[in-house]
Amino acid sequence: MRTVLAALAATTMLVGGAAEAATVYPLDRATILAGSPFDFKVEFDGVVAPDAVKISLNGNDALKALGGTAQFVAEEKDKGGKVLGSALILRGVKLDAPGRYTLEAKAGGETKSVTWEVYGTPAQPVAKNVIFLLGDGLSVAHRTAARIMSKGMTEGKANGRLEMDDLDHMAFIGTSSTGSIATDSANTMSAYMTGHKSAINALGVYADRTPSSTDDPKVETIAEAIRRTGSKAIGIVSTSEIEDATPAAVVAHTRRRADKADIVGMLYDVKPEVVLGGGSAYFLKKDIPGSKRKDDKDYIQAFKDAGYALATSHSELAKAPADGKLLGLFHTSDMDVALDRMFLKKGTVAKFPDQPGLVDMTETALKRLSKNPEGFFLMVEGASIDKQSHPMDWERAVVDTIEFDKAVGAAKAFAKTHPGTLIVVTGDHTHAVSVIGTIDDDKPGTDMREKVGVYDGAGFPNYEDKNHDGYPDRVDVSRRLAIFAADFPDYYETFRPKMDNPFGPTIKNEKGEYVANEAYKDVPGAVHRTGNIPKDESSAVHAVDDVVLQATGPGADAFKGYMEESDVYKVLADALGLGKH
Repeated sequence: MRTVLAALAATTMLVGGAAEAATVYPLDRATILAGSPFDFKVEFDGVVAPDAVKISLNGNDALKALGGTAQFVAEEKDKGGKVLGSALILRGVKLDAPGRYTLEAKAGGETKSVTWEVYGTPAQPVAKNVIFLLGDGLSVAHRTAARIMSKGMTEGKANGRLEMDDLDHMAFIGTSSTGSIATDSANTMSAYMTGHKSAINALGVYADRTPSSTDDPKVETIAEAIRRTGSKAIGIVSTSEIEDATPAAVVAHTRRRADKADIVGMLYDVKPEVVLGGGSAYFLKKDIPGSKRKDDKDYIQAFKDAGYALATSHSELAKAPADGKLLGLFHTSDMDVALDRMFLKKGTVAKFPDQPGLVDMTETALKRLSKNPEGFFLMVEGASIDKQSHPMDWERAVVDTIEFDKAVGAAKAFAKTHPGTLIVVTGDHTHAVSVIGTIDDDKPGTDMREKVGVYDGAGFPNYEDKNHDGYPDRVDVSRRLAIFAADFPDYYETFRPKMDNPFGPTIKNEKGEYVANEAYKDVPGAVHRTGNIPKDESSAVHAVDDVVLQATGPGADAFKGYMEESDVYKVLADALGLGKH
């Protein structure tokens, strides 16, 4: 790279040698928080000279308006060394004045134009606190199943309500990525946490064409905006690896969500006051058993040196000092799901027998963060609704939905005594899952398919909750919910809960294809299902359906109708007063 000199800043443009300004970042129709730093980039289809480029913003010199130092890349190349074209980059620019901006990039006879909306926020925050609860993969069917399984149903009416059922504002949220209608947890949560949509696997960046995953054009995350504009506290809670896509989106900048070792460093740079979840393997330097790092960085020690108390079990979490910053890492990988952790004691519970639950972690975070007189932003993720829906392990997914709903209850209880609190409950994407009736073991015969009850033949399931803890006493009841996915690989459908261990529906064959796992072939009544997704997919995939968002508290009335995930960020920014005004 070399700095573009006065020739670039001038509005001159060479005639001939045309190259199309193929892509401009931020993309067309981007919404940008006033005063929020972002990287600006133009990628040309061909190689151009710097003095052949003209960039204007609302008809004026864009480089002066945006500020920053321009860098011109004569030849961007792919991994194989093929020249992709020239590029212009400005890092850390901002627009302070709200309004509509049209940027035009020219080189030769071709032009690329994009329009951005820059928005401000109220002079005073609408809410003191924001609790953003994300059920990863949370679909309507998960909610329906959780309500029936935990509350029961009599004569067509639910015998109780979920905590999330009574949140008083609602919107449908579009989840698609910038590259396709389909999506993943990285770009969806990134859109919530930055206000910018991006490509699958990307966090806090616009995914450009360069091979490196960490040089893409950055946008500001909500955690960075909070640090830039005030002194509110920040908390991140998840049952996944804390550096996994959803929690990472609060702080991270990378096109590749798998850059987990780097994401830990990004987490350390922001230093949220409370961090609770799994994923300690990426905090440990490489010579420590269980580490997944390839370097000698010891982030456990780094966080401790930065003043964090450390908890590695439920017992240690309960005994942690009442004040100060807290790092809780309760598993080397993802934490075990609620069904295994609390009831079946399967999965990796024998290795990690004292893991806290999502409600424990949420309540701990709320107690600590609420001591900040300026307020806080807390993100809480119920991660394994998604992680168990991929392998179609429905009982584990639904029990985790119940646990997530109890975390919503903890947030509601907090808000009753802290009325300046906005609660937002949503999913990042959906799964193609539906409840279609029941499976009744008492129906005659051995054909499990004939035991599926639909329409009037479904009746009602016979889950019980005799101890009134909000969870079914058993999931392997004789008449249980029939839950199926519309998208699936080849697998054996057993029509039964997986009581021995989490479901592994596929294995890879010698061709590298995923085929049905024959460990389930001889389960009585098992049926081989021929998949309807590509054979390089090991499990059910995300659906494109809208997610449901519900909210309550100051600012919640802005959630209504249809919204994009990137629109949700504007409501959060308004609530927290993050924009220049």
